[in-house]
Amino acid sequence: MTPAFVLACIVGYFGFLLLIARITSRNATSASYFLGNKASPWIAVAFGLIGDSLSGVTFISVPGQVGTNQFSYLQIVMGYVLGYVVIAHVLLPLYYRLNLTSIYTYLRGRFGPASQKAGSFFFLLSRTGGAAARLFLAASVIHPFLFDRWLLWDRWKVPFWATVTTIILLILIYTLKGGIKTLVWTDTFQSSLLLLGVALSIVAIAGELNLGFGEMIATLRQSEHTRVFFWDWQDPKYFWKQFLSGAFIAIVMTGLDQNMMQKNLSCRSLREAQKNIYAFTAVMFLVNLLFLSLGALLHVYAQDKTISVPQNTDQLFPMLALQHLGHFAAVVFLVGLTAATFSSADSVLTTLTTSFCIDFLEIDRRPAMSEVQRIGVRRRAHFGFAAVLLLVILGFEALNSQAVITAVLTLAGYTYGPLLGLFAFGLIHRRAVRDRLVPVICVLSPAVCYVLDANSQAWFKGYRFGFELLMLNGLLTYLGLWVIARTDEADHEMHERHENPASWS
Repeated sequence: MTPAFVLACIVGYFGFLLLIARITSRNATSASYFLGNKASPWIAVAFGLIGDSLSGVTFISVPGQVGTNQFSYLQIVMGYVLGYVVIAHVLLPLYYRLNLTSIYTYLRGRFGPASQKAGSFFFLLSRTGGAAARLFLAASVIHPFLFDRWLLWDRWKVPFWATVTTIILLILIYTLKGGIKTLVWTDTFQSSLLLLGVALSIVAIAGELNLGFGEMIATLRQSEHTRVFFWDWQDPKYFWKQFLSGAFIAIVMTGLDQNMMQKNLSCRSLREAQKNIYAFTAVMFLVNLLFLSLGALLHVYAQDKTISVPQNTDQLFPMLALQHLGHFAAVVFLVGLTAATFSSADSVLTTLTTSFCIDFLEIDRRPAMSEVQRIGVRRRAHFGFAAVLLLVILGFEALNSQAVITAVLTLAGYTYGPLLGLFAFGLIHRRAVRDRLVPVICVLSPAVCYVLDANSQAWFKGYRFGFELLMLNGLLTYLGLWVIARTDEADHEMHERHENPASWS
């Protein structure tokens, strides 16, 4: 297997994506771009969300961490199930009742324009940094394998920036016109390849270990890595801590995230959107179980072949797939990684553009703007976010620091807390707030959480925060909104608006 052969596979992969885009983007309008004309089949949306919810980082990190965390991640996945039920029965009915394109329009109707922009800003910040970091990490795996040993025309080495620029351009081409209408089908294709990549990787490892299906199951059951439940409350893997964290992670990173909700809002009806969430929940549980099983088999294989597990366990899957398991496993790994990376990254350009155009430029509130003008504004924003992603990725490469990537991904986690607090306060209470102060609360809450996290071991007798920091972040935002709540006649007006959501336009 030569780099040229692998490159040909990847080119063929993108060629198929471009073909799907060409077919689905015919006669596309702004309604097609933003919500797929409200005609997306729920089963396609559900299947496509699998790839959208995973990333290249997940593809290599979840299997690698089995060595230290066993199957404890499944406790978080169980929490996801509870979170998705809340999304299906609380958030989706609200979004459909208000006929939203950007879910942060709810914040405008509930609190005011400053709150809408604050919610959208945190989404834009989180998704831009997170998508750039994930694309960088995936490109850092793919680029060396393809080009470190291969010179273009036997003379020039392909630089990293050329690889990243090509990736961004390809994503730009197949998402620019069709938007959500195209992404529903490209994500379905990519999710299929992602699942195929995981399944075939398991087959490849089992074959190397000479294990049949029954023997493989028995090996997993006997493995020290497959423990699921942890009941010591002082353990970071304590069940209730992980379960509740998983529920809140699902609510904020799916239900309060424009990137995940926009495809759900493209279904024909609320009932179909709910069926989509139920189907997605079942498949998501199975997919994560496959990832964990793959991780256990990777560690069994490394032990059986006396291969040292890298200190950074994220490197275990790439190392074994590309260096030890043979050509078939290497191709399967690269195709699966590519699908996991781009199915989560390509929709980001569309949803960033949607949130910016609706929440900041407010093109939906400009009746005098023609369809041609709307398309022009949307395309300029789409190109702009593509350029921003490229610049951030190249910035990561110039800094050449894993700590920077970790910091960006950690920052992305902080930005969901204010969204949790905003939506929780809006849904639970009917009180008005001083809208102009909402952005201040949304900045202060994660800042306080950062200080607490940095000093928790010294201040709280060695206690270390984990995923529960998200809940604390949301609670602080919630309490801050309570402090700036209004008690004058605006409360009566907000009560009336809460009783009549149709007036929130």
